Amino acid sequence: MSNRHDQFLPDLEWRGLLHQTTSDDLRGELAKGPVTGYIGFDPTAASLHIGSLLQVLGLVRLQRAGHKPIAVVGGGTGLIGDPSGKTAERQLLTREKLDFNVAGIRKQLEQYLDFEGPCAAKLVNNADWLCNIGFIDFLRDIGKHFSVNSLVARDSVKLRLEAREQGMSFTEFSYVLLQAYDFLKLYDLHGCTLQVGGSDQWGNIVDGADLIRRLRGASAFGLTQPLVTKSDGSKFGKSEGGNVWIDADLTPPYVFYQYWLNASDDDVKKYLRYFTLMEREAIEALDAEVANHPSGRVAQKTLADEVTKLVHGDAGVTEAKRATAALFGDGDLRALSAQELERALAGVPSVEFPREKLGTPEASLASVLALAKLAPSKGQARTLITGGSLRVNGVKRDQPEQVLTGEDVLGGGLIVLRKGKTYAVARIVG
Repeated sequence: MSNRHDQFLPDLEWRGLLHQTTSDDLRGELAKGPVTGYIGFDPTAASLHIGSLLQVLGLVRLQRAGHKPIAVVGGGTGLIGDPSGKTAERQLLTREKLDFNVAGIRKQLEQYLDFEGPCAAKLVNNADWLCNIGFIDFLRDIGKHFSVNSLVARDSVKLRLEAREQGMSFTEFSYVLLQAYDFLKLYDLHGCTLQVGGSDQWGNIVDGADLIRRLRGASAFGLTQPLVTKSDGSKFGKSEGGNVWIDADLTPPYVFYQYWLNASDDDVKKYLRYFTLMEREAIEALDAEVANHPSGRVAQKTLADEVTKLVHGDAGVTEAKRATAALFGDGDLRALSAQELERALAGVPSVEFPREKLGTPEASLASVLALAKLAPSKGQARTLITGGSLRVNGVKRDQPEQVLTGEDVLGGGLIVLRKGKTYAVARIVG
């Protein structure tokens, strides 16, 4: 008889999120009742990015199916660095920097999981056990169960060993032992029998399950989710400003919202399944919208709403939509607060303009447009402006010699210039 515990894998399968499992027995194990499973998060930065969101939602889906999730922040393994998928060794972090990153990620994870009730989540730091184990004890008790031959045969190791200019240090080579030991400790401390991760973690996960079998005579399981790709071949999770972060101070809600809003028709169906908690019926209805009315971009708007709400709450969605309407609609940007403007325009090219020159010929629209490099010359700027291609603070301007004055300065000392969909900011100084 079906129960919610056995719906975890079918839901992942439908969403395209089930890449591999270590054993077909996992399905039966999940159906028996609550299973404790974990996902590790690498604290290379003080914030998670949207690629990590897939794993965060993996824990959320596990909990919603009636199982018990553990989020492991790698305060110990972060001192080493995971070589999986890396072509060169990472710069090692100081303990102080690592502690700062761990605190930031811990705070973010706490907003997604429920830490109360029968399926209460746990949040742990593997530094609690990894930083206290003796080296000789670790080699005797754990190291002897790993074959160097099998480790060297792994693609992640083989590629690095073949690249003579990079190679692989013993530090990185030992990472797999530490991750396997994590799984063993979580089994001992919390009865954890499932590890979930990206497909690049397959070898590490298998070794952890095998270590539990060897040392405890117990069954443990692994499950991987696919790595996220974009249909056009560009890297997922990257915008013009770099990584798309979960931290609103690093990636403002407007920029975050726009990333999802700009998803292609080929990608939006996948992203709705991967990055939202929407039900199947609602997602399939949006699939039909994409097929029948692609110009309406209803699926993209829903995706942007859902993911932004998940990460930044209702307030973040409201801020993002206000900024979107003001920046890409016909509205006056004065409707936005100084903070909303700054956040929405993060990463937009800017140029400083002296306050005392406002109201003078040097502040003509043609001059400032050329200064901001929205036109290659004042002559071409005049042509663009006369043709109606310029907006100042969201309002169309068509007189090239009209000058900017103090009345054009928005909160925060900004004047926002827009040519088509391209923006630049004049920052008033002095």
